[in-house]
Amino acid sequence: MPEELSQGPLEESIDSRAQVHQQLKRVPIAIVGMGAIFPKARTLQEYWTNILQKVDCITDVPASRWNIDDFYDPDPSALDKTYCRKGGFIPDIKFNPLEFGLPPNLLEITDISQLLGLVVAKETLEDAGYSVGREFNRERTGVILGTALARQLAFPLSTRLEYPVWEKVLRKSGLSEIDTQKIIEKLKLAYIGWSENSFPGALANVVAGRIANRFNLGGTNCVVDAACASSFGALKMAISELTEYRADMMLTGGVDTDNTSLAYLCFSKTPALSRQQRIAPFSADADGMMLGEGVGMILLKRLEDAERDHDRIYAVIRGIGASSDGRSKSIYAPRAAGQIKALQRAYPL
Repeated sequence: MPEELSQGPLEESIDSRAQVHQQLKRVPIAIVGMGAIFPKARTLQEYWTNILQKVDCITDVPASRWNIDDFYDPDPSALDKTYCRKGGFIPDIKFNPLEFGLPPNLLEITDISQLLGLVVAKETLEDAGYSVGREFNRERTGVILGTALARQLAFPLSTRLEYPVWEKVLRKSGLSEIDTQKIIEKLKLAYIGWSENSFPGALANVVAGRIANRFNLGGTNCVVDAACASSFGALKMAISELTEYRADMMLTGGVDTDNTSLAYLCFSKTPALSRQQRIAPFSADADGMMLGEGVGMILLKRLEDAERDHDRIYAVIRGIGASSDGRSKSIYAPRAAGQIKALQRAYPL
């Protein structure tokens, strides 16, 4: 990036920490809309009620995700098994594809993150008052979302391509060529098939792209993968679009619906999941994390624009900071110095 930026009134040539602070000091950002689907909470209101009532939303893995008996073993060293059987799971959602211009036959080959992203994006816009009856400058509205995985369909699509391995195993087991091919075809029926819509239906970046397409948004659309910080990474980028006057309104947040057996195996073999199967933030008794699903979005505008347009303002963002841990003992273990650095950049003196 060039050392000097000359976009709008924000011409700065100082270090990035002071630059972000000065931008937000001069151009604070308002949150004008919110939408969410979280465990045991279909709506934003239900989510807030769960917080107030201190509801524990961690449950056993439902059968609709994966079969506990197939993949669970309390022994962390068990091959191809996860020692965790709990997590946070969103409720069943009624999705009307026609409402979003999707043919019903595309649902099977479209990742659920893309579908629920459309639902929450619509609810977030409506919460801000930008429903069908209120027009806005769509050319200067963008969407940047955090998505750490969002590739549930990649698993069955790639597994289907393992048929040469299946063939070798069946032939070496003494089956005839005819029986081998019959079994192969039956195995393939267990997985979704490839078509012209399979690839976009499985891509994480299409979570944002589909929203921009459906709601006719002309600003930047992309996704950010910063692991557990993905939604904050997306927020930081969305704020930059506004403070540097490349957009007038930004939809941002996070989308994560990937609680598949593959995700559990990945985190079990790291190992990162709590063996007690409970989370204890900021506690000396904490022994790991838990996986959870959720879709949460906020709509951002420059504060001056929100006030001018008489928008409802939930909160005002006046600082944001980001950091990396630098060199440490492990690529995935948090380092306190890195966390402190992010806070210092968010709250400069």
